[in-house]
Amino acid sequence: MMSQRNSDVSALVEAELTCAAENVPFAPGQARACTVREVLDRVGGKWSIGILVAASNGPVRFTELERHIEGISRRMLTLTLRNLERDGLLDRTVYPTVPPKVEYTATPIALELYESLVALTNWAERHRRAIAEARTRYDTQHAG
Repeated sequence: MMSQRNSDVSALVEAELTCAAENVPFAPGQARACTVREVLDRVGGKWSIGILVAASNGPVRFTELERHIEGISRRMLTLTLRNLERDGLLDRTVYPTVPPKVEYTATPIALELYESLVALTNWAERHRRAIAEARTRYDTQHAG
């Protein structure tokens, strides 16, 4: 029986290709360098920002993240956490308890990113109504 962690082969293959888009030579066993676009896509992803902000405030558990991030499914949370861990933005610690306790903590590079993420989320909160109103005006003007 496959473990839950390896049950989605297509997701694992996709994750392996995430930072392999450039045709840059590299030694066997060494990952290719990510492009700036790939890095921004990962840290600016729909769910990544909320996860990184939460983990930057100290260790956070899966269930805490699930409650904190509105609309995220368990599967998407799992995949996003795995990708952020793979990219070196989160550390995952498993405690040998029953049931197992797992915590996620922001790494130093994620903590460096924290201020920018907070500024971005604060900006979005301040301007979300204005953006919604602009969309409504645009849709009204361009209907039909």
